[in-house]
Amino acid sequence: MQQDGASTDTVVHGRLITPGRAVAAVIAAAVLGAAAYYYPAFTRWARADRSVDARRLNLGEVTRGDLLRDVSVEGKIIAADRPTLVSPAQGLVSLLAKAGDVLKKGDVLARVESPELQNRLKQEQSSLQSMQSDAERQKIASRRADQENEQQVALLELKLTAAERAMERARRLFEEGLGNSIDHEKARDDVAVIRLELANARSKAKLAREMSDFEIRTRELDLQRQGLKVADLERQVSELSVLSPVSGLVARVEVKDKDTVQANQALFSVVNLSEFEVEVQIPENYAPEIAADTSASILYEGKEYPARVKSVSPEVEASQVRGIVAFDGKGPAGLKQNQRVSTRLILDARRNVLKAPRGPFLESTGGRQVYVVEEGVAYLRPIRTGAVSVTEVEILEGLRPGDRIVLSDLAEYEGASRILLRD
Repeated sequence: MQQDGASTDTVVHGRLITPGRAVAAVIAAAVLGAAAYYYPAFTRWARADRSVDARRLNLGEVTRGDLLRDVSVEGKIIAADRPTLVSPAQGLVSLLAKAGDVLKKGDVLARVESPELQNRLKQEQSSLQSMQSDAERQKIASRRADQENEQQVALLELKLTAAERAMERARRLFEEGLGNSIDHEKARDDVAVIRLELANARSKAKLAREMSDFEIRTRELDLQRQGLKVADLERQVSELSVLSPVSGLVARVEVKDKDTVQANQALFSVVNLSEFEVEVQIPENYAPEIAADTSASILYEGKEYPARVKSVSPEVEASQVRGIVAFDGKGPAGLKQNQRVSTRLILDARRNVLKAPRGPFLESTGGRQVYVVEEGVAYLRPIRTGAVSVTEVEILEGLRPGDRIVLSDLAEYEGASRILLRD
């Protein structure tokens, strides 16, 4: 005989639990567990104004540290010493070097034949010799005139001595009554006349000596001036041999062999490969903030080398300003002329500031708002930014260290206050 299912029921605390009730209890428990698990996500979803796939967003973390406000520019390697050699005079040039030749300081690169310059040198040398002869002749004439004047003075001194003795004899004779007063007075007059002639002769000799010295000095100055002319022409003739001022190589030859060249016409460009600089093009809007001695950093083969701005051009060409950046020290080995390198110009250095990675959010909101991510929801928060570098932005207000923010462009979210980030 078949038994009913009542015998399989269990009584718990006076209540009968059937299999159907057990299944319902399990289902209810599962529903409640799922509701408890998904409630926070449902709550976030319910509070969000819109949702977006989190994989579409670029996130960054707010940190504290040093911020370098800089601008990145492209540059090319140039030789620090790259003189252009020019023709010293008009003439016919003979080239002794070609482009690419390695040279040492003092090597002869070319010679210029200038008959006109060499003829001028010979003329001036002849004039110098003539002036030297005139100067010597003037010295001889001066010595002869001095001798004649000294002889005249000496003769008058003897005459004065004789006249004084004659006057003394006339005085004694007159006092002894052996002579008359007329002879005595005449003797005194003779002494006075000779004294006057002697004084005039001495004065004339002194004046003649001064005049002679002046003439000699004038001739010497003329001779010195002519000597400088000759020395300058000799220098110009010696410079007809064009020498390299540096060790390096010939970068460019501007003329052909046996060409007729003009004075100061470019002949060669040479480069000194022992020291390099970087020529950079600076955007016009950054130029006012960059001056000589501005700190810089040159990136070469994955490594940064410290440098400084050497000079900035005052001219603007195609919205760019030309600048020269020099390595702090000799710089890396293996650099080549016209090699392209990246350069950072450091406009400002701020220490121990709150900062965040730079992203499109900065431009889309003008640096006034950002989305802060908390538990899968991005909350729009007002902020205030400060200095901006190529990779980072200074945070003045609105964020704390450790905050995770959305770096992506925020324009498409139209100012939604909360955004759910879907995994």
